[in-house]
Amino acid sequence: MNRAAPAIGPSQLSLFDEPAPAFAEVTEARPLAPAQAVPTPPPPAPEAVTLASVLVPAVFRHPQADREIRLQEHVVAYALKRARRRSIGFIVGMEGLSVNAPKWVVIGDIEAALREKAGWILRKLAEQQERAQRLHEAKVDWRDGTTIPFLGEQVIVVLDARAGLTKAGAVLNTDAESLPGVPRLTLHIGLPHTASAAQIRDVVQSWLQRQARRVFEERCQLYTQKLGVRYTRLSLSSAQTRWGSASADGSIRLNWRLIHFGMATIDYVVAHELAHLREMNHSPRFWDVVRSVVPDYEAARGSLKDGVVPVFD
Repeated sequence: MNRAAPAIGPSQLSLFDEPAPAFAEVTEARPLAPAQAVPTPPPPAPEAVTLASVLVPAVFRHPQADREIRLQEHVVAYALKRARRRSIGFIVGMEGLSVNAPKWVVIGDIEAALREKAGWILRKLAEQQERAQRLHEAKVDWRDGTTIPFLGEQVIVVLDARAGLTKAGAVLNTDAESLPGVPRLTLHIGLPHTASAAQIRDVVQSWLQRQARRVFEERCQLYTQKLGVRYTRLSLSSAQTRWGSASADGSIRLNWRLIHFGMATIDYVVAHELAHLREMNHSPRFWDVVRSVVPDYEAARGSLKDGVVPVFD
């Protein structure tokens, strides 16, 4: 963060520039006798850190914005929706700020509420902006040499059109001699270097889904024994907002994109869904069941919340 340089006083100018004219204000530049020494003033009190001093003044604009307000030096363009409700509601998402307000509330009251919640709104907008940047950076460039996360490690995709690979689709190789900082895993897929991005994506996605089913079945078998439950069916999900689900009939659905995370995170989701076969709720008893087999489940749950899976499209 750049800060403005301190103002230069007359005594500082006399050290580097031409001598100043003799007038009262520059007498400080003359040396003082020892008896006239001025005590060192106490250092200034540190300024309180505010969100406005941390964030560079920015413009947060919702694509459907129809109103605009300045909050702590930041311009926030928001989408205002009138609804049958009793209070003003704020929603901060990837697109920006949406405000839902009763039809009878005047604009002045809405803006007063926005200023009252300015700190929270700006913090959430900054978090969403950072997440959008992370999602942009997570977009996969489907080519020879690209990397994807697999079980918490980075895997290098290698186009390899050898006959055996063409039939197998993809083969994972482990290089124990890899250099520090270089992924030790390579995924050789049976495609030529002329393959399109869509072809590479489809082969890699198919391989990941096969690995997901294999790993999920192994972990479900392990945790059904630990929990003393039995599931009837396991299926893969491609849901955008859910990592897993469980039904009273024993059906378990797990999002195949979990295969990008480490095993500790996968184990948490597997144990979570299987625990529902004992407690079909999220009561304290349910969390006790989860904790009995995954004692540090809070850390794994945090990795799901903070992690960003690669963007395939």
